[in-house]
Amino acid sequence: MIFSAIAFYVFAAMAVAAGFMVIASRNPVHSVLFLILAFFNAAALFVLMGAEFIALLLVIVYVGAVAVLFLFVVMMLDIDFNELRQGFLQYLPFGGLIGIILLIELILVGAAWVITPEASAVAASPVVANVTNTRALGQVLYTQYVLLFQVAGLVLLVAMIGAIVLTLRHRTDIKRQVVGRQVGRARTEGVELKNVKPGQGL
Repeated sequence: MIFSAIAFYVFAAMAVAAGFMVIASRNPVHSVLFLILAFFNAAALFVLMGAEFIALLLVIVYVGAVAVLFLFVVMMLDIDFNELRQGFLQYLPFGGLIGIILLIELILVGAAWVITPEASAVAASPVVANVTNTRALGQVLYTQYVLLFQVAGLVLLVAMIGAIVLTLRHRTDIKRQVVGRQVGRARTEGVELKNVKPGQGL
């Protein structure tokens, strides 16, 4: 019990510190690396909670795909971040307003947990014995929320197709594969016999 509490405070402190360094670092590459560190600490917190499937999902999907993609994009693009920071004061009031609204929401959530601690027992679903975390998550997703799960997949599919269509560029100076011409080509068009004499080339 003491070890779990110590591990929780260590991972939580590291996650908060890494999250702060994401927005405080001047170098965008360092920000992405701190983001990866924050993801790893969040995954460790999920392991302490017994949600090992969500922890592995966080590491594989976010660290292995999203964060690394961010890192490659930041390293490959020649972005002038000094020019982007010039308009910081222009958006400061709007950003401050959003920050205040989020702070008020967090205070209301914390106050609700303190004032009515029995709300957690009402909101939480009973844990089924002898069922792994992955099996329980699959039962919930594919029984109660199967329609919403399928709709979310369709939305992601449409978003992926839209991104491909928007970024597709048709260029006329490159060769493209024409399947119809390849299938309809005769043998005489593709094969040519040459009578090569010994000691001579084509």
